[in-house]
Amino acid sequence: MERRVAPGTDDRDPDMSGHGPGVPAGPPGRPDAPAPAASDAPRGDGADVRRRIPRTDVLLRDPLLAGAARRLGDDVVKGVIRRAQDRAREGRIAPERVLDTAVALLPGTAGGLRPVINATGVLLHTNLGRAPLSQAARQAVAAAAGPTDVELDLATGVRARRGRSALAALAARVPDAGGVHVVNNGAAALALAATALAAGREIVVSRGEMVEIGDGFRLPDLLVSTGARLREVGTTNRTTAADYAAATGPETGFILKVHPSNFRVTGFTRAAEVGELAGLGVPVVVDIGSGLLAPHPALPEEPDAATALRAGAALVTASGDKLLGGPQCGLLLGRTDLVGALARHPLARALRVDKLTLAALEATLTGPPTPTAAALTADPDRLGDRAARLAAALAADGIDARAVTGTATVGGGGAPGVTLPSAALSLPEPYALALRTGRVPVVGRLEGGRCLLDLRAVPPEDDEPLAGAVRAARPAAER
Repeated sequence: MERRVAPGTDDRDPDMSGHGPGVPAGPPGRPDAPAPAASDAPRGDGADVRRRIPRTDVLLRDPLLAGAARRLGDDVVKGVIRRAQDRAREGRIAPERVLDTAVALLPGTAGGLRPVINATGVLLHTNLGRAPLSQAARQAVAAAAGPTDVELDLATGVRARRGRSALAALAARVPDAGGVHVVNNGAAALALAATALAAGREIVVSRGEMVEIGDGFRLPDLLVSTGARLREVGTTNRTTAADYAAATGPETGFILKVHPSNFRVTGFTRAAEVGELAGLGVPVVVDIGSGLLAPHPALPEEPDAATALRAGAALVTASGDKLLGGPQCGLLLGRTDLVGALARHPLARALRVDKLTLAALEATLTGPPTPTAAALTADPDRLGDRAARLAAALAADGIDARAVTGTATVGGGGAPGVTLPSAALSLPEPYALALRTGRVPVVGRLEGGRCLLDLRAVPPEDDEPLAGAVRAARPAAER
Protein backbone atom coordinates (compact mmCIF):
# COMPACT_ATOMS: atom_id res chain seq x y z
CA MET A 1 0.00 0.00 0.00
CA GLU A 2 1.31 3.40 -0.95
CA ARG A 3 0.24 6.45 1.03
CA ARG A 4 1.57 9.58 -0.60
CA VAL A 5 1.03 13.29 -0.16
CA ALA A 6 0.47 14.89 -3.53
CA PRO A 7 2.81 17.75 -4.47
CA GLY A 8 1.53 21.28 -4.46
CA THR A 9 -0.75 20.95 -1.45
CA ASP A 10 -0.62 22.91 1.79
CA ASP A 11 2.52 21.07 2.89
CA ARG A 12 4.69 22.45 0.11
CA ASP A 13 6.61 25.72 0.24
CA PRO A 14 6.10 27.85 -2.88
CA ASP A 15 9.77 27.65 -3.86
CA MET A 16 11.05 25.10 -1.33
CA SER A 17 13.26 27.69 0.33
CA GLY A 18 11.08 28.27 3.39
CA HIS A 19 10.52 31.94 2.64
CA GLY A 20 6.97 33.30 2.50
CA PRO A 21 5.57 34.83 -0.67
CA GLY A 22 5.15 38.42 0.44
CA VAL A 23 7.55 41.05 1.72
CA PRO A 24 6.04 44.52 2.07
CA ALA A 25 7.05 46.86 -0.70
CA GLY A 26 4.90 49.08 -2.83
CA PRO A 27 4.89 50.35 -6.37
CA PRO A 28 6.38 53.80 -6.91
CA GLY A 29 3.93 56.66 -6.99
CA ARG A 30 6.26 58.70 -9.22
CA PRO A 31 7.51 56.72 -12.26
CA ASP A 32 10.70 58.75 -12.64
CA ALA A 33 11.69 58.42 -8.99
CA PRO A 34 15.08 56.64 -9.00
CA ALA A 35 15.73 53.89 -6.49
CA PRO A 36 17.75 54.99 -3.46
CA ALA A 37 21.40 54.06 -3.88
CA ALA A 38 24.45 54.00 -1.66
CA SER A 39 26.07 56.67 -3.81
CA ASP A 40 23.39 59.11 -2.64
CA ALA A 41 24.86 59.17 0.86
CA PRO A 42 25.10 62.79 2.04
CA ARG A 43 28.36 64.54 2.75
CA GLY A 44 29.11 66.77 5.72
CA ASP A 45 28.56 66.46 9.44
CA GLY A 46 25.53 64.72 10.95
CA ALA A 47 23.96 67.90 12.34
CA ASP A 48 24.03 69.53 8.90
CA VAL A 49 22.37 66.46 7.37
CA ARG A 50 19.57 66.44 9.94
CA ARG A 51 18.84 70.14 9.32
CA ARG A 52 18.46 69.45 5.60
CA ILE A 53 15.91 66.62 6.01
CA PRO A 54 12.44 67.95 5.04
CA ARG A 55 9.87 68.12 7.84
CA THR A 56 6.85 65.84 7.76
CA ASP A 57 4.34 68.70 7.43
CA VAL A 58 6.26 70.09 4.45
CA LEU A 59 6.34 66.71 2.72
CA LEU A 60 2.62 66.18 3.31
CA ARG A 61 1.90 69.32 1.30
CA ASP A 62 3.52 67.83 -1.81
CA PRO A 63 0.70 67.09 -4.31
CA LEU A 64 1.72 63.45 -4.76
CA LEU A 65 1.85 62.74 -1.04
CA ALA A 66 -1.27 64.77 -0.34
CA GLY A 67 -3.15 62.76 -2.97
CA ALA A 68 -1.80 59.55 -1.52
CA ALA A 69 -2.99 60.57 1.94
CA ARG A 70 -6.51 61.01 0.60
CA ARG A 71 -6.33 57.59 -1.06
CA LEU A 72 -4.43 55.60 1.56
CA GLY A 73 -4.95 57.55 4.79
CA ASP A 74 -2.69 59.87 6.77
CA ASP A 75 -1.18 57.14 8.95
CA VAL A 76 0.05 55.09 5.98
CA VAL A 77 1.64 58.09 4.28
CA LYS A 78 3.21 59.40 7.48
CA GLY A 79 4.72 55.97 8.06
CA VAL A 80 6.26 56.03 4.58
CA ILE A 81 7.63 59.52 5.18
CA ARG A 82 9.25 58.41 8.44
CA ARG A 83 10.93 55.51 6.65
CA ALA A 84 12.36 57.87 4.03
CA GLN A 85 13.52 60.35 6.68
CA ASP A 86 15.20 57.54 8.63
CA ARG A 87 17.13 56.54 5.53
CA ALA A 88 18.45 60.07 5.29
CA ARG A 89 19.38 60.14 9.00
CA GLU A 90 21.25 56.85 8.55
CA GLY A 91 23.19 58.26 5.61
CA ARG A 92 21.66 55.88 3.07
CA ILE A 93 20.20 58.67 0.91
CA ALA A 94 20.75 62.39 0.56
CA PRO A 95 18.20 64.67 2.29
CA GLU A 96 17.19 65.98 -1.13
CA ARG A 97 16.03 62.45 -2.02
CA VAL A 98 13.58 62.05 0.87
CA LEU A 99 10.54 63.18 -1.12
CA ASP A 100 11.22 60.94 -4.11
CA THR A 101 12.04 58.04 -1.81
CA ALA A 102 8.78 58.47 0.12
CA VAL A 103 6.81 58.52 -3.13
CA ALA A 104 8.63 55.41 -4.31
CA LEU A 105 7.78 53.62 -1.06
CA LEU A 106 4.03 54.28 -1.27
CA PRO A 107 2.03 51.02 -1.24
CA GLY A 108 -0.55 50.31 -3.91
CA THR A 109 -3.37 50.01 -1.37
CA ALA A 110 -4.04 50.72 2.28
CA GLY A 111 -4.09 46.97 2.98
CA GLY A 112 -1.13 44.74 3.65
CA LEU A 113 -1.98 42.01 1.12
CA ARG A 114 0.01 42.28 -2.11
CA PRO A 115 -0.92 40.84 -5.51
CA VAL A 116 1.60 38.29 -6.73
CA ILE A 117 2.19 36.32 -9.92
CA ASN A 118 1.72 32.62 -9.18
CA ALA A 119 4.48 30.85 -11.12
CA THR A 120 4.76 27.92 -8.70
CA GLY A 121 3.09 25.40 -11.00
CA VAL A 122 0.39 24.83 -8.36
CA LEU A 123 -2.91 26.06 -9.78
CA LEU A 124 -4.69 26.40 -6.43
CA HIS A 125 -1.92 27.39 -4.06
CA THR A 126 -3.33 27.74 -0.55
CA ASN A 127 -0.55 30.10 0.56
CA LEU A 128 -1.44 32.38 -2.37
CA GLY A 129 -5.19 32.42 -1.71
CA ARG A 130 -6.19 29.46 -3.90
CA ALA A 131 -8.38 30.33 -6.89
CA PRO A 132 -7.86 33.76 -8.48
CA LEU A 133 -11.16 35.44 -9.26
CA SER A 134 -12.26 36.05 -12.84
CA GLN A 135 -12.48 39.59 -14.13
CA ALA A 136 -16.26 39.29 -14.02
CA ALA A 137 -16.12 38.31 -10.34
CA ARG A 138 -13.76 41.17 -9.51
CA GLN A 139 -16.11 43.64 -11.17
CA ALA A 140 -19.06 42.16 -9.27
CA VAL A 141 -17.18 42.57 -5.98
CA ALA A 142 -16.42 46.22 -6.78
CA ALA A 143 -20.06 46.86 -7.64
CA ALA A 144 -21.21 45.24 -4.40
CA ALA A 145 -18.77 47.16 -2.20
CA GLY A 146 -21.30 49.92 -1.57
CA PRO A 147 -24.95 49.62 -0.52
CA THR A 148 -26.67 46.75 -2.37
CA ASP A 149 -30.02 44.98 -2.46
CA VAL A 150 -28.53 41.89 -0.80
CA GLU A 151 -31.62 41.49 1.44
CA LEU A 152 -34.08 43.94 -0.12
CA ASP A 153 -36.69 43.55 -2.85
CA LEU A 154 -36.46 46.88 -4.66
CA ALA A 155 -39.85 46.37 -6.33
CA THR A 156 -41.76 45.98 -3.08
CA GLY A 157 -39.44 47.70 -0.66
CA VAL A 158 -39.60 44.77 1.80
CA ARG A 159 -36.99 42.36 3.07
CA ALA A 160 -36.04 39.56 0.67
CA ARG A 161 -34.06 36.31 0.84
CA ARG A 162 -30.39 37.06 1.36
CA GLY A 163 -28.27 36.45 -1.73
CA ARG A 164 -31.20 35.09 -3.70
CA SER A 165 -29.65 35.63 -7.13
CA ALA A 166 -26.41 33.91 -6.14
CA LEU A 167 -28.33 30.95 -4.73
CA ALA A 168 -30.42 30.75 -7.88
CA ALA A 169 -27.24 30.69 -9.97
CA LEU A 170 -25.84 27.87 -7.83
CA ALA A 171 -29.07 25.89 -8.10
CA ALA A 172 -29.01 26.29 -11.89
CA ARG A 173 -25.47 24.89 -12.06
CA VAL A 174 -26.41 21.85 -9.91
CA PRO A 175 -29.91 20.85 -11.04
CA ASP A 176 -29.66 17.52 -9.19
CA ALA A 177 -29.76 19.41 -5.88
CA GLY A 178 -33.20 20.14 -4.49
CA GLY A 179 -31.80 22.84 -2.21
CA VAL A 180 -28.60 24.91 -1.99
CA HIS A 181 -27.01 27.00 0.74
CA VAL A 182 -23.71 28.87 1.13
CA VAL A 183 -21.54 29.36 4.23
CA ASN A 184 -18.10 30.87 4.72
CA ASN A 185 -15.87 27.88 3.88
CA GLY A 186 -15.85 24.13 3.28
CA ALA A 187 -15.13 23.24 6.90
CA ALA A 188 -18.07 25.42 7.97
CA ALA A 189 -20.36 23.52 5.60
CA LEU A 190 -19.43 20.22 7.19
CA ALA A 191 -19.63 21.67 10.71
CA LEU A 192 -23.14 22.98 10.05
CA ALA A 193 -24.25 19.61 8.70
CA ALA A 194 -22.80 17.77 11.71
CA THR A 195 -24.34 20.19 14.20
CA ALA A 196 -27.80 20.21 12.64
CA LEU A 197 -28.04 16.51 11.80
CA ALA A 198 -25.88 14.67 14.32
CA ALA A 199 -25.29 16.67 17.52
CA GLY A 200 -25.58 14.13 20.36
CA ARG A 201 -25.75 11.32 17.82
CA GLU A 202 -23.28 9.27 15.75
CA ILE A 203 -21.56 9.94 12.46
CA VAL A 204 -20.44 6.72 10.76
CA VAL A 205 -17.17 7.27 8.89
CA SER A 206 -14.42 5.07 7.47
CA ARG A 207 -11.06 4.99 9.24
CA GLY A 208 -9.43 5.57 5.87
CA GLU A 209 -11.23 8.90 5.50
CA MET A 210 -10.30 10.50 8.84
CA VAL A 211 -8.06 13.00 7.12
CA GLU A 212 -5.77 15.82 8.13
CA ILE A 213 -5.27 18.73 5.74
CA GLY A 214 -2.98 21.76 5.84
CA ASP A 215 -1.84 23.57 8.99
CA GLY A 216 -2.68 20.59 11.21
CA PHE A 217 -6.45 20.76 10.63
CA ARG A 218 -7.95 17.35 11.40
CA LEU A 219 -11.43 16.41 10.24
CA PRO A 220 -12.25 14.25 13.31
CA ASP A 221 -11.52 17.19 15.62
CA LEU A 222 -13.98 19.37 13.71
CA LEU A 223 -16.74 16.77 13.82
CA VAL A 224 -16.33 16.04 17.53
CA SER A 225 -16.43 19.76 18.32
CA THR A 226 -20.03 19.86 17.03
CA GLY A 227 -21.20 17.47 19.74
CA ALA A 228 -21.41 14.47 17.44
CA ARG A 229 -19.86 11.09 18.23
CA LEU A 230 -17.74 9.35 15.62
CA ARG A 231 -18.39 5.70 14.82
CA GLU A 232 -15.32 4.53 12.92
CA VAL A 233 -15.67 1.55 10.60
CA GLY A 234 -13.40 -0.50 8.38
CA THR A 235 -9.63 -0.11 8.14
CA THR A 236 -7.24 2.42 6.67
CA ASN A 237 -7.16 0.72 3.28
CA ARG A 238 -10.42 -1.26 3.10
CA THR A 239 -13.96 -0.36 4.15
CA THR A 240 -16.99 -2.13 2.71
CA ALA A 241 -20.69 -1.33 2.58
CA ALA A 242 -21.22 -4.12 5.10
CA ASP A 243 -19.01 -2.27 7.58
CA TYR A 244 -21.27 0.78 7.35
CA ALA A 245 -24.44 -1.31 7.56
CA ALA A 246 -23.26 -3.06 10.72
CA ALA A 247 -22.63 0.29 12.43
CA THR A 248 -25.86 2.02 11.37
CA GLY A 249 -28.72 2.18 13.85
CA PRO A 250 -31.13 4.45 15.76
CA GLU A 251 -28.26 6.61 17.02
CA THR A 252 -26.91 7.31 13.54
CA GLY A 253 -27.20 10.92 12.42
CA PHE A 254 -25.66 10.28 9.03
CA ILE A 255 -23.03 8.33 7.13
CA LEU A 256 -20.11 10.50 6.04
CA LYS A 257 -18.03 9.93 2.93
CA VAL A 258 -14.89 12.09 2.71
CA HIS A 259 -12.71 12.49 -0.35
CA PRO A 260 -9.08 12.11 0.84
CA SER A 261 -8.13 15.04 -1.30
CA ASN A 262 -4.45 15.53 -0.48
CA PHE A 263 -3.18 11.93 -0.60
CA ARG A 264 -3.78 8.63 -2.36
CA VAL A 265 -3.98 5.10 -1.01
CA THR A 266 -3.13 2.49 -3.64
CA GLY A 267 -2.67 -1.26 -3.70
CA PHE A 268 -4.94 -3.59 -1.71
CA THR A 269 -7.78 -1.13 -1.19
CA ARG A 270 -11.56 -1.03 -1.11
CA ALA A 271 -13.96 1.87 -0.56
CA ALA A 272 -17.74 1.69 -0.51
CA GLU A 273 -19.50 3.73 -3.18
CA VAL A 274 -22.23 6.27 -2.42
CA GLY A 275 -24.82 4.15 -4.23
CA GLU A 276 -24.08 1.19 -1.94
CA LEU A 277 -24.76 3.31 1.15
CA ALA A 278 -27.83 5.24 -0.02
CA GLY A 279 -30.20 2.43 0.88
CA LEU A 280 -29.14 1.99 4.50
CA GLY A 281 -31.95 4.19 5.84
CA VAL A 282 -29.91 7.20 6.98
CA PRO A 283 -28.69 10.29 5.09
CA VAL A 284 -25.37 9.97 3.27
CA VAL A 285 -23.30 13.17 3.42
CA VAL A 286 -20.45 13.41 0.89
CA ASP A 287 -17.64 15.90 1.37
CA ILE A 288 -16.12 16.17 -2.12
CA GLY A 289 -13.81 18.96 -0.97
CA SER A 290 -12.50 20.42 -4.19
CA GLY A 291 -15.68 22.05 -5.45
CA LEU A 292 -16.04 20.29 -8.80
CA LEU A 293 -19.74 20.61 -9.63
CA ALA A 294 -19.78 18.24 -12.61
CA PRO A 295 -17.34 15.72 -14.14
CA HIS A 296 -14.25 17.23 -15.79
CA PRO A 297 -12.40 15.41 -18.60
CA ALA A 298 -8.99 16.47 -17.28
CA LEU A 299 -9.75 15.02 -13.84
CA PRO A 300 -11.60 11.75 -14.40
CA GLU A 301 -11.00 10.45 -10.86
CA GLU A 302 -11.97 13.65 -9.04
CA PRO A 303 -15.39 13.39 -7.32
CA ASP A 304 -18.05 15.90 -8.31
CA ALA A 305 -21.34 17.08 -6.83
CA ALA A 306 -23.63 16.01 -9.67
CA THR A 307 -22.37 12.42 -9.69
CA ALA A 308 -22.64 12.09 -5.90
CA LEU A 309 -26.20 13.44 -5.85
CA ARG A 310 -27.31 11.16 -8.68
CA ALA A 311 -25.82 8.20 -6.82
CA GLY A 312 -28.04 8.93 -3.82
CA ALA A 313 -26.16 11.37 -1.60
CA ALA A 314 -28.57 13.31 0.61
CA LEU A 315 -26.11 16.19 1.00
CA VAL A 316 -22.86 17.26 -0.69
CA THR A 317 -20.42 19.75 0.83
CA ALA A 318 -17.66 21.48 -1.13
CA SER A 319 -15.40 24.52 -1.26
CA GLY A 320 -15.94 27.45 -3.62
CA ASP A 321 -12.33 28.63 -3.90
CA LYS A 322 -10.88 25.47 -5.41
CA LEU A 323 -11.84 23.88 -8.73
CA LEU A 324 -15.00 26.00 -8.98
CA GLY A 325 -12.62 28.96 -9.28
CA GLY A 326 -14.60 31.30 -7.05
CA PRO A 327 -14.29 33.01 -3.66
CA GLN A 328 -13.73 31.23 -0.37
CA CYS A 329 -17.07 29.77 0.68
CA GLY A 330 -18.68 26.45 1.57
CA LEU A 331 -21.39 24.93 -0.62
CA LEU A 332 -24.23 22.77 0.71
CA LEU A 333 -26.16 20.94 -2.01
CA GLY A 334 -28.81 18.26 -1.59
CA ARG A 335 -32.27 17.31 -0.45
CA THR A 336 -34.66 20.21 -0.06
CA ASP A 337 -35.68 19.30 3.49
CA LEU A 338 -32.10 18.82 4.73
CA VAL A 339 -30.74 21.99 3.17
CA GLY A 340 -33.74 23.93 4.48
CA ALA A 341 -33.11 22.65 8.00
CA LEU A 342 -29.45 23.65 7.77
CA ALA A 343 -30.25 27.13 6.48
CA ARG A 344 -32.66 27.71 9.40
CA HIS A 345 -30.31 26.39 12.07
CA PRO A 346 -29.06 29.09 14.50
CA LEU A 347 -25.43 28.27 13.61
CA ALA A 348 -26.11 29.20 9.98
CA ARG A 349 -26.22 32.89 10.96
CA ALA A 350 -22.74 32.70 12.43
CA LEU A 351 -21.42 31.04 9.27
CA ARG A 352 -23.12 33.16 6.63
CA VAL A 353 -21.19 34.88 3.87
CA ASP A 354 -21.03 38.60 3.18
CA LYS A 355 -22.33 40.46 0.14
CA LEU A 356 -18.89 40.52 -1.54
CA THR A 357 -18.65 36.73 -1.45
CA LEU A 358 -22.18 36.38 -2.80
CA ALA A 359 -21.38 38.77 -5.64
CA ALA A 360 -18.15 36.95 -6.54
CA LEU A 361 -19.81 33.54 -6.34
CA GLU A 362 -22.68 34.52 -8.63
CA ALA A 363 -20.34 36.04 -11.23
CA THR A 364 -18.17 32.92 -11.06
CA LEU A 365 -21.19 30.70 -11.70
CA THR A 366 -22.76 32.77 -14.48
CA GLY A 367 -19.77 34.51 -16.03
CA PRO A 368 -17.06 33.43 -18.49
CA PRO A 369 -14.57 30.61 -17.75
CA THR A 370 -12.50 31.28 -14.65
CA PRO A 371 -8.70 31.59 -14.54
CA THR A 372 -8.66 28.19 -12.82
CA ALA A 373 -10.60 26.63 -15.69
CA ALA A 374 -8.25 28.25 -18.20
CA ALA A 375 -5.17 26.99 -16.36
CA LEU A 376 -6.59 23.50 -16.06
CA THR A 377 -7.19 23.22 -19.81
CA ALA A 378 -4.14 25.17 -21.04
CA ASP A 379 -2.49 23.78 -24.18
CA PRO A 380 1.04 22.54 -23.31
CA ASP A 381 2.32 23.51 -26.77
CA ARG A 382 1.18 27.08 -26.33
CA LEU A 383 2.74 27.16 -22.88
CA GLY A 384 6.00 26.03 -24.48
CA ASP A 385 5.76 28.77 -27.11
CA ARG A 386 5.23 31.41 -24.41
CA ALA A 387 8.20 30.12 -22.42
CA ALA A 388 10.40 30.16 -25.52
CA ARG A 389 9.44 33.74 -26.41
CA LEU A 390 10.06 34.96 -22.88
CA ALA A 391 13.37 33.13 -22.60
CA ALA A 392 14.59 34.53 -25.92
CA ALA A 393 13.66 38.10 -24.97
CA LEU A 394 15.36 37.83 -21.57
CA ALA A 395 18.44 36.10 -23.00
CA ALA A 396 18.79 39.00 -25.44
CA ASP A 397 19.17 41.20 -22.37
CA GLY A 398 21.99 39.03 -21.07
CA ILE A 399 19.91 37.06 -18.56
CA ASP A 400 20.52 33.33 -18.14
CA ALA A 401 16.93 32.38 -19.01
CA ARG A 402 15.97 29.07 -20.56
CA ALA A 403 12.66 27.54 -21.63
CA VAL A 404 12.10 24.11 -20.08
CA THR A 405 9.29 21.59 -19.86
CA GLY A 406 7.87 20.40 -16.55
CA THR A 407 4.73 19.42 -14.73
CA ALA A 408 2.16 21.39 -12.76
CA THR A 409 -0.32 20.19 -10.13
CA VAL A 410 -3.84 21.18 -9.11
CA GLY A 411 -3.11 21.78 -5.42
CA GLY A 412 -5.53 23.13 -2.85
CA GLY A 413 -6.45 19.62 -1.77
CA GLY A 414 -7.62 18.59 -5.22
CA ALA A 415 -6.66 15.83 -7.65
CA PRO A 416 -3.85 14.21 -5.63
CA GLY A 417 -1.27 12.52 -7.81
CA VAL A 418 -2.48 14.22 -11.00
CA THR A 419 0.21 16.05 -12.97
CA LEU A 420 -0.34 18.46 -15.84
CA PRO A 421 2.28 18.97 -18.59
CA SER A 422 3.61 22.50 -18.46
CA ALA A 423 6.44 24.82 -19.46
CA ALA A 424 8.57 27.17 -17.40
CA LEU A 425 11.31 29.76 -17.43
CA SER A 426 14.48 28.49 -15.80
CA LEU A 427 16.65 31.11 -14.07
CA PRO A 428 19.62 31.01 -11.70
CA GLU A 429 18.61 30.14 -8.13
CA PRO A 430 19.28 33.63 -6.62
CA TYR A 431 16.40 35.01 -8.68
CA ALA A 432 13.87 33.23 -6.42
CA LEU A 433 14.33 35.61 -3.48
CA ALA A 434 14.76 38.70 -5.65
CA LEU A 435 11.53 37.92 -7.52
CA ARG A 436 9.51 37.30 -4.36
CA THR A 437 10.62 40.57 -2.82
CA GLY A 438 10.40 42.72 -5.95
CA ARG A 439 7.96 45.51 -6.71
CA VAL A 440 5.84 42.98 -8.63
CA PRO A 441 6.28 39.82 -6.52
CA VAL A 442 6.68 36.61 -8.51
CA VAL A 443 6.58 33.29 -6.66
CA GLY A 444 8.23 30.33 -8.36
CA ARG A 445 9.80 27.12 -7.16
CA LEU A 446 13.32 25.76 -6.80
CA GLU A 447 14.15 22.62 -8.71
CA GLY A 448 17.55 21.17 -9.54
CA GLY A 449 19.36 24.26 -8.32
CA ARG A 450 17.38 26.57 -10.62
CA CYS A 451 14.45 28.94 -10.10
CA LEU A 452 11.54 27.78 -12.25
CA LEU A 453 8.68 30.08 -13.22
CA ASP A 454 5.90 27.74 -14.33
CA LEU A 455 3.48 29.35 -16.79
CA ARG A 456 0.41 27.11 -16.45
CA ALA A 457 -1.17 29.29 -13.73
CA VAL A 458 0.15 32.55 -15.24
CA PRO A 459 -2.36 34.13 -17.65
CA PRO A 460 -0.85 35.27 -20.98
CA GLU A 461 -1.55 38.93 -20.17
CA ASP A 462 0.91 38.64 -17.28
CA ASP A 463 3.82 37.62 -19.52
CA GLU A 464 5.12 41.17 -19.86
CA PRO A 465 4.86 41.99 -16.13
CA LEU A 466 6.62 38.68 -15.47
CA ALA A 467 9.45 39.55 -17.85
CA GLY A 468 9.71 43.01 -16.31
CA ALA A 469 9.97 41.50 -12.85
CA VAL A 470 12.77 39.20 -14.00
CA ARG A 471 14.69 42.12 -15.49
CA ALA A 472 14.25 44.11 -12.26
CA ALA A 473 15.49 41.13 -10.24
CA ARG A 474 18.70 40.84 -12.23
CA PRO A 475 21.73 41.17 -9.94
CA ALA A 476 23.48 44.54 -10.24
CA ALA A 477 26.75 42.83 -11.18
CA GLU A 478 25.12 41.41 -14.33
CA ARG A 479 23.64 44.70 -15.56
